[in-house]
Amino acid sequence: MIGNLETFQDELAASGFPPLVNKLAGAGFRGRIVTRDLGPLRLISLDTPASSCVGRQRDASDGENLAIKVMTRGRTRIEQGRGHAELGPADLVLLDPTRTLQFESTAATHVTVLVPRRELRLRPAQIDRLIGQRIDGSHGPGALVSVLARESARSATEFREAEALRSAGAVIELIAVALEARLGDEQPAPDERLRNRIAGYIEARLADPDLSPPGIAAAHHISVRRLHKLFEDQPLTVAALIRRRRLERCRAELAGSGRTVTAVAARWGFSDPTHFSKLFKTTYGYNARALTTSNRARTTRTRPAGPEQDGGHQGRQ
Repeated sequence: MIGNLETFQDELAASGFPPLVNKLAGAGFRGRIVTRDLGPLRLISLDTPASSCVGRQRDASDGENLAIKVMTRGRTRIEQGRGHAELGPADLVLLDPTRTLQFESTAATHVTVLVPRRELRLRPAQIDRLIGQRIDGSHGPGALVSVLARESARSATEFREAEALRSAGAVIELIAVALEARLGDEQPAPDERLRNRIAGYIEARLADPDLSPPGIAAAHHISVRRLHKLFEDQPLTVAALIRRRRLERCRAELAGSGRTVTAVAARWGFSDPTHFSKLFKTTYGYNARALTTSNRARTTRTRPAGPEQDGGHQGRQ
């Protein structure tokens, strides 16, 4: 949508950005914002005039996501944390919506990808190092992320659900690779790099009912024993990681859609509804069906009353 400053700022804040104060904006401000979702990712395309902005810090409880900003047109100087980045076309930068930021920009077009921070598997110290640092979008993994972010923002609505989830997994993995490369001397050990690749592989294939340790090991040209050894010092085994991530996807879908428990469970690889229900309650402490009941009640409360609903009450005191 294209809007004036107030409308634009409202849409921006609703998309997950910190509130912005634009020192250059006047009555003639016109900005364009388009938001699309790709699986767990939110893609926000912005077209803005020359700007000088301060982004006020969001509450820490809003810190589910990190943001990758990719320039398409124009130039931006951005500061956050200890980082100072001068961005040109195709360049990208990691930002944290819970931290104050400042930037100055020419008339510009850019795409921001909001990524659940748990998906990037970054330690707090690594995030501190990466925030506000320019990542070259002209070559290497940065170039792949730059191209994919811009193309995904244009075509996200053309994906079917399963395609969107797998594509989002691929984008997340490439972002992780680009950030890892930017860390330079803090690159993880070989085992950690392999484990991260495997975690990304799992994330992209959670809906595949055949996802299992033997298949994962074969896809990475290692033995099943080697696979289990990679995860022996982690909080979850490979099988437990698959199960937990599938449960998290089920919980999110049950809370936000009208689909049945059985349909959602099957969608994420649980073929036995009874087993799924027991596993869900053991993990979260409440029944999966309670989410669908709550979602239906919420939808009913927010749905405008139609003539057939209002008519029966006319004239009553």
